[in-house]
Amino acid sequence: MSRRDRDAEGRARNARPRDGLGRPLPYGSDGVERQPEGIARTPAQTLAEAQQLLDDGKPFHAHEVFEDAWKTTDGPGRELWRGLAQLAVGLTHAARGNNVGAVSLLERGAANIEPFRREAPHGVDVTGLQEWARTLAEDAKQHVRVSPSVPRLTR
Repeated sequence: MSRRDRDAEGRARNARPRDGLGRPLPYGSDGVERQPEGIARTPAQTLAEAQQLLDDGKPFHAHEVFEDAWKTTDGPGRELWRGLAQLAVGLTHAARGNNVGAVSLLERGAANIEPFRREAPHGVDVTGLQEWARTLAEDAKQHVRVSPSVPRLTR
């Protein structure tokens, strides 16, 4: 039986290196540095860091940045970060060629940011992101190998 990788607190963590799309690589391979977890950022810092990761072709890593914001936000704004994390994971699935996963997460993420459409916080382009996500989801539904474009998070 193999031993599981554990962090300093004893929680299970997979220490295998990952590629830019978050796929595990064999132990000992050169991978992409992982995003540190549990980082407190302002909304502006979250959006800027996530945008840079998306621009660099690392949507899996961008989702981790959004996940930090989601986990540390209380109240109704929490769903915005959850929806953005889901869009980043949907983009990850699309880039990996997993159209079923892409459709599911893109549609879920677009729906979860809907309540912010009229009064978008932090300059987030909710309408533009929803249009982008729904277009990408429709392409994926047609079983087309999509070459996902990188969305702009803010107006």
